[in-house]
Amino acid sequence: MEAVKFKTNIKCGGCVAKATPFLNEVAGEDNWEVDTATPEKVLTVVAEGVSAAQIKKAVEDAGYKAEPLN
Repeated sequence: MEAVKFKTNIKCGGCVAKATPFLNEVAGEDNWEVDTATPEKVLTVVAEGVSAAQIKKAVEDAGYKAEPLN
């Protein structure tokens, strides 16, 4: 399974909590994480059968931005 990474504007734990239901629906629980300690606020998703477009839409539906890094 390949990891897909995105630069986001998900800045803090509260933001992660807001995005959680959207990302869990698309990628599944425990298949993603956001590193809020990095300047790029990198979202890493490791899930089968999920496209980068689906992940980006889930982040945007939660009210945030996501740009693919790889």
